[in-house]
Amino acid sequence: MAVTTFWGQARATARENPFTLVAAAMFAGFLLIAIIGPWIVPFEPLASNAAQALTPPNAQHWFGTDSLGRDIYSRVVVATRVDLSIALSAVAFSFVVGGFLGAIAGFWGGRIEQTVMRLCDMVMSFPLFVLAMGIVAALGNSVFNIILATAIVNLPFYVRVARTEVNVRREAGFVEAARLSGNSDWRILLHHLIPNALPPMMVQVSLNMGWAILNAAGLSFIGLGVSPPQAEWGILVAEGASYIISGEWWVALFPGAVLMLAVFTFNFLGDGLRDLTDPRRRT
Repeated sequence: MAVTTFWGQARATARENPFTLVAAAMFAGFLLIAIIGPWIVPFEPLASNAAQALTPPNAQHWFGTDSLGRDIYSRVVVATRVDLSIALSAVAFSFVVGGFLGAIAGFWGGRIEQTVMRLCDMVMSFPLFVLAMGIVAALGNSVFNIILATAIVNLPFYVRVARTEVNVRREAGFVEAARLSGNSDWRILLHHLIPNALPPMMVQVSLNMGWAILNAAGLSFIGLGVSPPQAEWGILVAEGASYIISGEWWVALFPGAVLMLAVFTFNFLGDGLRDLTDPRRRT
């Protein structure tokens, strides 16, 4: 029955908001490319060919080649796995840890709430991209450190949302009924309050996914992200930026267009995720 209800709600959400269905299809496409991309690319993404340097898009090289003769299409496809891995890992960590801390702060309040919220205020007192730059610069520009920096700067968003949603519902009638039925505080928190906090948090997930991809690309663009010659969308845009004026527009255009498309996908996916996880829409 739960599966039937879930898919029924998914179909209703798709009918009400067609953009959600389009965004979901695009997200599935990105995931598929991330999984099978390295095995379907026509060229080795790291193989250079000086004779083919800065070749415009053609039937053989769909996105053209870069200054070293590497196939840009192959590099863009392979970079999908790197960028999605960074974004998914960072947002998943922020979602779980931040949501749990926020729920605890909102449910019990007191010193726990004060401590958690002051830590969030401390993180948010810095410009988020600058803070991410500082973390990566201090720890080193590895993929793990990029994920850690992105997760840390995203934590306050989930803490604040979860804390607010739990705080306004902790004295609600269904919570009192659960308490009178003999449920412990932890069970009430995990089974009654956190599920009701999921809809706004899922919207935040989709927005943070787009921001996490932009953050990883931005760090790579300024030299603090993924290290070359590994393919990553920000690196590809940075490598092509200096060639725009001289007329080799394709070097930066196609990686930048795919990056924009990914952010567009996650932004449109937010409304659908909110509707899909809202318990009130199942009644």
